[in-house]
Amino acid sequence: MNSFQHIRIQGYRRLYDVEVKMRPLTVMIGANGVGKTSLLEIFLLLAASAKSQLESKISELSGFNEIITRDQADSVAFSLSMSVPHGEPLIYDLKLVPKGQFYEIAVETLTQQRDFNASQPFKHIDSRGLDVKYSTPQEYGLLRPNWEHNPHETSLSQVPKMYQEPENFRKQLASCTFYGALNVASKSPVRLPQSMRPATLPGANGEDLVSCLYYLRETDPERFEIVEDTLKAAFPDFERLGFPPVAAGTLAMTWKDKNFSRPLYMHQLSEGTLRFLWLVTLLQSPDLTRVTLIDEPEVSLHPELLQLLADLMREASQRTQLIVATHSDRLIRFLQPKEVLVCDAEDGLTTMKWADSFDLDKWLEDYSLDQVWSMNLIGGRP
Repeated sequence: MNSFQHIRIQGYRRLYDVEVKMRPLTVMIGANGVGKTSLLEIFLLLAASAKSQLESKISELSGFNEIITRDQADSVAFSLSMSVPHGEPLIYDLKLVPKGQFYEIAVETLTQQRDFNASQPFKHIDSRGLDVKYSTPQEYGLLRPNWEHNPHETSLSQVPKMYQEPENFRKQLASCTFYGALNVASKSPVRLPQSMRPATLPGANGEDLVSCLYYLRETDPERFEIVEDTLKAAFPDFERLGFPPVAAGTLAMTWKDKNFSRPLYMHQLSEGTLRFLWLVTLLQSPDLTRVTLIDEPEVSLHPELLQLLADLMREASQRTQLIVATHSDRLIRFLQPKEVLVCDAEDGLTTMKWADSFDLDKWLEDYSLDQVWSMNLIGGRP
């Protein structure tokens, strides 16, 4: 499958100049304020830009002058590469510069090395300010668009759908999805009956959790059984999930506990139980997007659930590139160094290094990875 291989960020908040070789599972750990959330934000920003929503996303982030590295940068730039079956990677570069209180797209290119004898790679997109050029599918050379081009949105988002390589890249990038800590307040969507529809993901707010699990039970009983088996491993008294109808087209969900004669409804479950159920459902979904971003999945979870969570994330990373930000050293205990990205700060600017880039073999003979981290042998400590 296509996957993003490498990202370089320049001038974004504390990420003044950071390069990360991307892997199937990335779990970021570090002190508060060292840039973990910024990396998640960047993928959301790039996803928005691929859907012609760059302007609104930058506004949501409080404006361009708030995201540029203070006192250091005069632009914000990203470079992202994606593998291509039977070919060289596609490389996407995007550079934004301030223009008054706003921004302009100074440079945007999408290139691919097709002929190693050529002095330059093939250019799918080559935009320099208002000089916008595309390569046609027939490869007639670079042409200017014959449609109205919005200069505040990326050229990538405006490529005609028939341009196969740019459109494939755009769709992969646009599909990035973000999940923060689930809202489990008393009237939150996850605690209420839900409309029955063929949902394949539980929703960022759990608004489709019931529909997703019901649909999974009906269409993929083996995967639904894995969900229930995982819940039994996490909660020994759990027996099964039920889906009693509430009204026409509306379902509730129940949790049968062997200690009680009557099942529990969603509004009766604890915060940690609900959040774990939602995470299991999300990570077991067969329709995860190309990149899945999760912020602090450990919230409300008992430490004994973290090993199961690590296993779930590792399995899910075979179907999505999973990028996770955590503050939990206990979660790190159950991960491998190649899965942990250590985020630190030097002179107020972010550094990111994979844990397996440190010489840890001898340390790991006697200590677990979280102990190595707590001893400050790989950085990332407050």
